This record gives sequence, structure tokens and C-alpha cells, in this order.
Amino acid sequence: MPDTHLPVTEPLPDEIALAADRLFFSARTPHSWSDRPVPVETLHRLYDLVRLAPTAFNGSPARFVFLTTPEAKERLRPALSRGNQSKLTAGVIAIVAYDRRFFEHLPLLSPHYDPSPMFVEEPSLAETTAFRNGSLQAGYLILAARMLGLDAGPMSGFDAEAVDAEFFADGRLRTNLLVALGHADGPPSRPRAPRLDASKAVVVL
Repeated sequence: MPDTHLPVTEPLPDEIALAADRLFFSARTPHSWSDRPVPVETLHRLYDLVRLAPTAFNGSPARFVFLTTPEAKERLRPALSRGNQSKLTAGVIAIVAYDRRFFEHLPLLSPHYDPSPMFVEEPSLAETTAFRNGSLQAGYLILAARMLGLDAGPMSGFDAEAVDAEFFADGRLRTNLLVALGHADGPPSRPRAPRLDASKAVVVL
């Protein structure tokens, strides 16, 4: 088997090193959040970055609901696990959902080839594609938020059916995950947790 350790042999240019530090090396998931607000203009800039990243057929199935007011966040509280309720102090809680009928937009988004009949005929394929690519877009959201100087903390401890009932009652959208966005309340309270090295997570064939 080839050596799966991938050493960095060349130093990164300064601008790439700065971006890598902001996106990965220095970035942390806060456990305590400041209530400092996030301007609506920043959320629009955030989406303008996210929408440019790739998805299958450019389908862009993710839909984002940004909860910015105490009243909006309280609507989410009953669906959260006990450990996540304290994160409602973050400036924004993003509900990342996916549109189960995303393919209706494909004639616009994929003008060179319209694959929408394929998804109309196979609802299970549409559901899988929407979920997978909506998850990609959630990852893009986290990285774009860090680029804009925000902290980001994804959450999976919640009752998705309860969120759907509260925010997406017509059934077209389904909740994928939640992301707290804003600013950490002080420095990290503990060291970064370990990560698997390449020998345990990478195979090069």
C-alpha cells in the first residue's frame, strides 16, 4: 500500500497561508457565544459566497433561514437538545434545510442541460440529491462565515421533525442541520480536540 502520510513539502504563499489559518488552523467551534448581532448585510454577503460553490447540476437545493431575533430563536428552543439551548445566544442561528423540489429550478440553473425530468420520475433520487448537495452547501456556509470573520458552530442535537413542523409546515423543505453564527464569547475554553491522521483516514490507490 502506498504511503498515506502526505507531508507538506513546499511552504504556502503568504495569502494562501493566511486563508488556511482563518478557515482551518485558527478557526474553532465556540462553546460559549456572545450576543453581538450579525448585520443583515453580512448574511447577504454570506449567501452570495455560498451560492457560487458547486452542487450537482448547479441545483443548489439548500435553503437558509437565519434566526436573528430573540423571538425567532425562541421558536426553535423546544426542538433543541438541552446541550444546544445555550447556543441560542449566538447572533444568528441558521436553519439549513433542503428543497425537496429543487429540480423545479433546474431549467434556470442548468440551462445547457435540464435534468429535471429525471428527478420528477425518481423521487428517491431527488431526495438523496437534495440532501447530499444541501449538506455540501452547509459546509460551504461554515467556511464562508469564517472568511467573513464570523465564528460558526454546526449543531445536530435537535428534533428535525419539530423544526420542520414549526418552520416548514407545507412539507416542501426539510431540515438538515443547524449552524450557530456570530462571535465567540472569549477564547476557547479547552484545547482543540485531536483529529485522525492520514494513516487512519486516507487511502491512496
